[in-house]
Amino acid sequence: MSYKYAIITNTGKDFFTHQDRLDFSIEGYIGDVWVVGDNEKGVAWIANKNGVEKTKTEAQAIVDAKLSTSQTQWDALSEADKFNDSRPTDITLP
Repeated sequence: MSYKYAIITNTGKDFFTHQDRLDFSIEGYIGDVWVVGDNEKGVAWIANKNGVEKTKTEAQAIVDAKLSTSQTQWDALSEADKFNDSRPTDITLP
């Protein structure tokens, strides 16, 4: 399957709908990165949300930078705080 990558701020309720999920694949990642099925409805959804399209490499770099920040923050936690949460894991975009 091919994908489109975009930066889009999630606006909350009805940001995407059940029908959107039926019409195209959609998955959100850290850094407001969205991976959307590359079909007519997916492309229209990105445009409707004023998304800024990125290449896969650009999108992965955004995810990696945000993830690195999250991992650094987790590493700085006390051992007691680390006990309640797990370290953010690496993410590879499809």
